[in-house]
Amino acid sequence: MKKHNYSAGPCILPQEVFEKSAQAILNFNNSDLSILEISHRSKDFVAVMDEVRALVLELLGLEGKGYQALFLQGGASLEFLMVPQNLMKVDGKAAYLDTGTWANNAIKEAKLFGETVVVASSKEQNYNHIPTEYAIPADASYFHCTSNNTIFGTQMKSFPKTNIPVVCDMSSDIFSRTLDFSQFDLIYAGAQKNMGAAGTTLVVVKEEILGKSGRTIPSILDYEKHIKAESMYNTPAVFAVYTCLLTLQWLKNQGGIAAIEKVNEAKAHLLYSEIDRNPLFKGTAVTADRSNMNATFLLHDEAHAPIFDKMWKEAGISGIAGHRSVGGYRASMYNALPLESVQVLVDVMVALEEVVSKQNEITV
Repeated sequence: MKKHNYSAGPCILPQEVFEKSAQAILNFNNSDLSILEISHRSKDFVAVMDEVRALVLELLGLEGKGYQALFLQGGASLEFLMVPQNLMKVDGKAAYLDTGTWANNAIKEAKLFGETVVVASSKEQNYNHIPTEYAIPADASYFHCTSNNTIFGTQMKSFPKTNIPVVCDMSSDIFSRTLDFSQFDLIYAGAQKNMGAAGTTLVVVKEEILGKSGRTIPSILDYEKHIKAESMYNTPAVFAVYTCLLTLQWLKNQGGIAAIEKVNEAKAHLLYSEIDRNPLFKGTAVTADRSNMNATFLLHDEAHAPIFDKMWKEAGISGIAGHRSVGGYRASMYNALPLESVQVLVDVMVALEEVVSKQNEITV
């Protein structure tokens, strides 16, 4: 039986993506060559890159709106650096919203390039909510936020209106819900959540915001050079890009973002309803800001942890141990996780309640 995979990092992908990518490793496009060995300049792979970049814009509703999609390397962590290098004006400043570990890491990198204004932070409450009621400096080069926080289980449900460029790290919830993506001037996301295998990073950028920083940018870190080279400035992560194409094709065949959003909402509702109903558990994030991608929760009594851990492992569940910053459990429900897997976890939680209830009756 395949595991019910709740892993938060490199995570579950659709079964057909595994099958098609496995076949491509043996024989890609009936070329008698593996996807792992073909030239990135070959006709077959250039077609992959062209299709996946176009498919990104199609799914996000950004076709013909002045955006370019790039597949780069270095993960979202490199984008923490590339964003200020490309967008923060010399002697200028940037505005950041601090909602978790990755937002905080982005802030640290931005400070290397100039004044970095943290407009609000939920750090003192261990990032259990998304701050509101903050002002964004009108003279900042851009505003940066993180849409979903994998570690702390929070998600931005709305985004501030501002006249400056808006940059968003969507690494853990891109393609999972409908948004007006044109409200963002630059989006970046590591592939290993809802897109494909680890090793490539998606950047979607509105071209008109580039080339205005007044600084000299190293070529490999210059978005404009990557756009001109059509994501081929250096050798791309060929296999990771190909799995992104397969995953986005799967998503389109499911009905696109609007269709998968309904599934994601059903999964989140099922699990959060049990967390709230079951007296043995409690959620860690403020209810209004709970993430549909990463549900974080604790046992009221850690004495029940050994039996709960045994039960979910026996049920074929994998990857729900919580991050050390929060503890407890984290169920990551990315696009490819089926509703049936969430039901398995809920059934285990219900079964734990029954076991504890019987133990209490015996004790009494």
